[in-house]
Amino acid sequence: MIRVNKILNHKVFNEYLERINKAEENRLFCLHNIGHLLDVARVGYIISLEKGFNLDKEMIYAASLLHDIGRWKQYLDGSDHALVSARLAVDILKECDFNDQEIDGIIESIKKHRKGKDLITNLDFVLYHGDKKSRLCLKCNSINECLKGEKEDYLKLEY
Repeated sequence: MIRVNKILNHKVFNEYLERINKAEENRLFCLHNIGHLLDVARVGYIISLEKGFNLDKEMIYAASLLHDIGRWKQYLDGSDHALVSARLAVDILKECDFNDQEIDGIIESIKKHRKGKDLITNLDFVLYHGDKKSRLCLKCNSINECLKGEKEDYLKLEY
């Protein structure tokens, strides 16, 4: 997990997290803080193990930590945070010693994590489902105002 710890200590990664935290100061719904990012990683890793995907733990954690880093830009101008996150993640991954093939796989998974369409690789599947199944919607005070409250899958604890 050496490279994952490099991400966690990366200056730009932490600047993006700070921008997100500031933008979500008064948010009633789910936050996109470090807790969420680590929850996605841990749930994703469990999914990978249960499905027998044999994915590298660092790949799951790297994708999970970086999948929402463009969220601040969405709040600023309405950009698709998945696409922004993918773009912003490239330099961080390079600076944390991921190779081009790993970067390509992580970036593609980040791009697909919102809608869950065209989930081709196991990493795509793990990131998408880890993100969705990591939330505790059934105990959320804002569930009645949230779009997720209309989806029965969000109201079940699985991981």
